[in-house]
Amino acid sequence: MSELSRRPDPSGRPDRARPDASGPAELSEDYGDLGERRNRRIRVVAWTVIVALILGGGGATVLSLLIV
Repeated sequence: MSELSRRPDPSGRPDRARPDASGPAELSEDYGDLGERRNRRIRVVAWTVIVALILGGGGATVLSLLIV
């Protein structure tokens, strides 16, 4: 198969290209503990959003009570 007739990866990400589409993509050992770091970052962002929503909602409630 020539290089020109090959279809590009539908995701548009060359780093996610899979030479063998029959099995699941295997993680490279070069990535180390990125999964753990990613989970930690997701937790930090989630808790930050939760706290911001609580503080924002509470602040809006206090403001509305002061105005009335």
